[in-house]
Amino acid sequence: MSADDRGDDIADEPLGYLLKRVADALRAEMSGTVLGSLGLSLAQYICLRTLMRTPAMSNAELARQLDVSPQAMNAVVGELEHRGLVTRPDTPKMGRRRPTTLTRDGLEVLKRSELGVRKAERHVLTKLSHQDQRDFRRLLGVLAGERVHIEQADRRRP
Repeated sequence: MSADDRGDDIADEPLGYLLKRVADALRAEMSGTVLGSLGLSLAQYICLRTLMRTPAMSNAELARQLDVSPQAMNAVVGELEHRGLVTRPDTPKMGRRRPTTLTRDGLEVLKRSELGVRKAERHVLTKLSHQDQRDFRRLLGVLAGERVHIEQADRRRP
């Protein structure tokens, strides 16, 4: 079977399967380079990134956002809290909700990870042209329901 034939077969694969394969490649690249050196799991990195975008989320909100169980999210947040990367009140002010927020150290770890994460992304996307990479990001953003302004994002990237 030629490479072209395999390409046609891949185009017929379910979207979920293809997205999972790309996500697995990115996870391996990120974990093997930047995240491992910072002592972060992918779940911890995603949690920090989510809190940067949407501060003061509860454990239940984070669990829904990351599509994990509340118990798994509690373990992730607990470890981040132990390391001083996030903080949450000891007791809820109202109800059971304990909002989790990034600390300065958590923000610093995110900043230190950024260059390595972008490098891992470039490595995974290396088979695509620069324009195809931009289009891929834009399309993923559209599918994810995000407003995507690629030109602005490209100017911010290192």
